[in-house]
Amino acid sequence: MSTPENEQQVDRPVDRPDDATLHEHLAAARWFGGKGRDFAIGPVQRLGELGGGSVVLWVVEVRYLGAPDDEVEHYQLPLALHDAPVERLEHALVGPVVRADGTPGVAYDAVHDRDATALLLQAFGADGSETPDGLRFVRVPGHDLDLEATGSPFSGEQSNSSVFYGEDAVLKLFRKLTPGENPDIAIHRVLTEAGSTHVASLYGWIEHGDVQLGMLQQFLRTASDGWGLALASVRNLFAEADLHAEEVGGDFAAEAARLGEALHEIHAQLRESFPTASVPGHELAATMTDRLRHATSVVPELEEHAAAAEAVFAALGDLGEIATQRVHGDLHLGQTLRTTAAWKLVDFEGEPAKTLAERLLPDAPWRDVAGLTRSFDYAPHAVAASLADDDPDVLLQRAVRAKEWARRNRKAFLAAYCGEGGFGEVDRAILTAYVVDKAVYECVYEARNRPTWLSIPLAGIARLTAG
Repeated sequence: MSTPENEQQVDRPVDRPDDATLHEHLAAARWFGGKGRDFAIGPVQRLGELGGGSVVLWVVEVRYLGAPDDEVEHYQLPLALHDAPVERLEHALVGPVVRADGTPGVAYDAVHDRDATALLLQAFGADGSETPDGLRFVRVPGHDLDLEATGSPFSGEQSNSSVFYGEDAVLKLFRKLTPGENPDIAIHRVLTEAGSTHVASLYGWIEHGDVQLGMLQQFLRTASDGWGLALASVRNLFAEADLHAEEVGGDFAAEAARLGEALHEIHAQLRESFPTASVPGHELAATMTDRLRHATSVVPELEEHAAAAEAVFAALGDLGEIATQRVHGDLHLGQTLRTTAAWKLVDFEGEPAKTLAERLLPDAPWRDVAGLTRSFDYAPHAVAASLADDDPDVLLQRAVRAKEWARRNRKAFLAAYCGEGGFGEVDRAILTAYVVDKAVYECVYEARNRPTWLSIPLAGIARLTAG
């Protein structure tokens, strides 16, 4: 018969909660991508530790039940270990653990523990560091990092977890991990080295073997969210019943133009720093058509627009080779920040639903242009949808003014992005296809997450495919 000590060593994991507790924690985590799916916990790998074992970084394998055997995901779980419950960390509780010496402990999500986040920052040191178990904290030269700054977690909804260190830096810990180059780090690195004023400078990153675990970058203290600024502009317009968009104090067109210039500059720098290529238009058209047909099976309301959308994609297929390069890949106003000096683009990881291999592929820069174009359409309609009123005259007026605001800002943005080269008919055909493709993606997203907003992308597709 086994002794209790042997049972502990054989049956219980050390320094982490058991699989049932991990399953419960992941299922409830805001950053977990498998919500609503049945899954099992696979192997759990210990990457390394800091502070003599007070912080341990784990990678948890997730296997989805009923899915192909190769459909697995890996999630980073940094744990702060304590000997007894800590009241101030109750909201970040993961579960009980057994320490290597057999004593009990309690594990919390390290992102919420000030002592744990301090250890993560200090590991970057003056020149970075490497732990005996292979955790590497890589520094980018050029910034005098405040290693004594206090960490505080970002409380918003996101697929990763961020910790702000005073007014100096922010650490983004990637939750879903994939071996290989993380595009967020790679793009920030080359743009930082190029001296771009339109990104938050990269200060360093964390890696273990061929997996990058997180990135440390400039904290944009004075920044305002681009989506929030756009919504404020729309509200100003809606409040002025007798004025046009260019007449209200919150007119956004000048900012839309500056954003177009910023994106043009970033695309130029990415062309210089990463390989470029081209793709036959008919291949792009086929991919977009396949996405449309899948989306129609999810959103039946798309059916009435399907033929017209396919015609838009077919026109793209007749254009021959389409130039491609490294791009943002998931750009919208929510991925932009306005500082007192310039527009900044953030989160270059690409579309979350795509695999890392897909996100690293070159794409037409019109992908990013389309994303912001759709944001200019979304903002006024989102504000209109949030205002309670059933007066037909008021609703009609808002619809007209929403259309006016969107058109004015799209025009200002595109004119600035295209510059002296202008916006030709070929460019228009490519962009229209990408905008329709983006709106199709939005239809699926809204149908699954915000059904009351489904009318926004559906109306966009109707407008784009009319005639």
